[in-house]
Amino acid sequence: MLSSRARYATRAILDLSLRDASKTTLIQDIADRQNIPLKFLQQILVSLKSGGFVQSRKGPGGGYVLARPPEKIMLGDVIRAMDGMLAPISCVSQAAHSECGCPVPETCALRMKFKEVRDAMASLLDHTSFAELAEAQRKAEGLPPLLDYVI
Repeated sequence: MLSSRARYATRAILDLSLRDASKTTLIQDIADRQNIPLKFLQQILVSLKSGGFVQSRKGPGGGYVLARPPEKIMLGDVIRAMDGMLAPISCVSQAAHSECGCPVPETCALRMKFKEVRDAMASLLDHTSFAELAEAQRKAEGLPPLLDYVI
């Protein structure tokens, strides 16, 4: 299960993915649109900035923008940056492995099944970009696609 931190981080990145990449977005606007507590969002954006997902600009016209195109930001990477792992239980985690206490981990049927779940989740999340999510969001809201070209 995703932590609140990871859920809010993914919503903040999606919000920025839906905006014009050449313009900054105020943190208050993200918080309002995504219903995220402002203080918590501030902490999350600091982590996203140190993870290379967003950039901040200070002063008049300041705010946040994506650090790279949404096509290059994968859902799995953002979740790992916030939670450290994608695995449903720690004994199958590649990033934060710890034993779960079962008597024989090598033959534990639950562990084997949760490893399959982890692998399927990782594959799906690691191949889902925020550009795809933004496109799906815009389509669900009946909005036209955001055009990304210069005349």
